[in-house]
Amino acid sequence: MSITLGEIRGITDAMVNAFKGHGLADSNALLEATKTPVQRQALASVINVDTTVILELANRADLARVKGIGRVYSDLMEVAGVDTVKELAHRVPKNLHAKLIEINKVRQFTQRPPSVDQISDFVEQAKKLPLMLEY
Repeated sequence: MSITLGEIRGITDAMVNAFKGHGLADSNALLEATKTPVQRQALASVINVDTTVILELANRADLARVKGIGRVYSDLMEVAGVDTVKELAHRVPKNLHAKLIEINKVRQFTQRPPSVDQISDFVEQAKKLPLMLEY
């Protein structure tokens, strides 16, 4: 699954324009261009941002590959410490659900947090997706 660059939390209009100027139009293209630390460093230099910013955006693009995790659930998961497909694949759905509910009570990300069944589906998808990012 792919989302537009503008849907990635933390991305500015200037970054979107810079990425598009380099042929990166969506989250899949961004993920492909940021697979390795060397690629992330090169892209950071070209668009004049810190490499950590590029890594954060790459992690969010990675999580966007899971069907059903949109911007709101992605933000909620990130606060819970789940910011990549690799991390999601190792989570216990029931435990992650409890953590997401707890976080959502405090920060109110959504009126309808994901159910245990939805999270189970997310985890199963994550287990089947190929790893994209090298650290």
